[in-house]
Amino acid sequence: MTTTSEPRVSGLEIRSIDYVPLNERHGKLWHLGPLWFMSNAQIATLAVGLISITEGGNLIWSLIAIVAGTLLGTFFMAFHSAQGPQLGLPQMIQSRPQFGYVGALLVWLFAYVQYAGFNVFNTILAGEALHTTVHGGTKMWVAVVTVVGFVIALVGYDVIHKAEQFLTYTFLVVFGIFTVGVLATLHYPAGSFDLGGFSWTPFLAQFGVVAGYQISWAIYVSDYSRYLPPDVTVRKTFYWTYFGSALGGVWLMTLGALLAAWAGKDFDTIRSINAAGDKVFSGFGAIVLLFATLGLVSVTALNMYGGSLTLISAIDSFKKVQPTVGVRALTIGLTAALSLVGAMAATADFLTNFNNFLLLVLYLFIPWTAVNLMDYYVVRRGHYAIAEIFNPHGMYGRWGWHGIISYLVGFGVMVPFFSVGTLYVGPIAHAMDGADLSLFVGLPVAGLLYWWLSRSIDVAAEIRVAEAEAEGLEAAANEHREP
Repeated sequence: MTTTSEPRVSGLEIRSIDYVPLNERHGKLWHLGPLWFMSNAQIATLAVGLISITEGGNLIWSLIAIVAGTLLGTFFMAFHSAQGPQLGLPQMIQSRPQFGYVGALLVWLFAYVQYAGFNVFNTILAGEALHTTVHGGTKMWVAVVTVVGFVIALVGYDVIHKAEQFLTYTFLVVFGIFTVGVLATLHYPAGSFDLGGFSWTPFLAQFGVVAGYQISWAIYVSDYSRYLPPDVTVRKTFYWTYFGSALGGVWLMTLGALLAAWAGKDFDTIRSINAAGDKVFSGFGAIVLLFATLGLVSVTALNMYGGSLTLISAIDSFKKVQPTVGVRALTIGLTAALSLVGAMAATADFLTNFNNFLLLVLYLFIPWTAVNLMDYYVVRRGHYAIAEIFNPHGMYGRWGWHGIISYLVGFGVMVPFFSVGTLYVGPIAHAMDGADLSLFVGLPVAGLLYWWLSRSIDVAAEIRVAEAEAEGLEAAANEHREP
């Protein structure tokens, strides 16, 4: 392996999938709170809160489903966050010990599609918001947002954290006023707060989409905690991630449900926000939309950043990649271009497509999160030989059949419970009038099966390998090369 010592270029982040050495660890634990709060506190999240209302549910049960889905889904993503400081690695490369050096491509492909898919929706919303307020055409603004997101993602980790901190403070002011206005000035249909108006199908649809949306952040979280010192505790890392993400999610999804209940069949994400804002005072709707665009730009950058890491990981599975600024720029650019093409070609049926996309994300990542967390917290208990993760012929193997089998079985048992609008309704979901219980099946099956298949893993031997390779790992990282 060629060794290089690449300096930081004009403030750009150099590291990507490689291990972050101890002497480069920095940042404060509380930084995770604003980052995950603001990642959720943007109007793509608001659109997640509409599902129950659009399927005939009443407002009070929609809000209960939002809170319950957020509390459950965020639980899993926050535990992934605690892996970053301990391992010093981005999230998806950590799948190699469970799925193998090549086998991890199974989940990386799905992760990359998720990054690009979310950016399609994010940039469309941003483009519509800017066209509504300052005009110029939605597609032009989609391109502008994509370019700005690319620049932020290229500069990297530190600027993303700082941007999210700044946006958090301004969000609390702008959306605080907007929320008070929504609660004080809007009127809702009769029966909106009737607890007797419960219906399983819209409730579980809303619950499932919310839980899936929160779980979908699981593939991001270590990316933004991996530079923290390893002496931060799992508990505190979990808390800052959990409460930041849950608060932002519940806030925006609740706003979405309130706006959808108020607007009824006339609901449109951008127009309804604009109209509701103008009820606070004339012109305030435009202010809300302009600020909301900044949140969409920041989360677009997050998706490009994570998509780049996933793409580099995938390429590295076939040919060893020397992590450089050039590689980062190329993969971020490819991710930006893919989402831009998707946004330009997207159809107008936004809500239906977004709902279906979120459900597919839930289905694809339920068994992955179960396997990854079971491995980290129960099987290996946080002990990994990090140098071996980068060794194509190392002890984790090229194909991790324990993880692959558990994933496929977990996914398979979920299929009869799927309920994806008009795309597919499984036989059990159909018998339950479209109620979706797949989450409650896939998680325990995939996790417990992985635990059972992995009982033969000699964790003590792996710890000895990690200890023997630790010094070489730090040396290689300081020389900016894979071990």
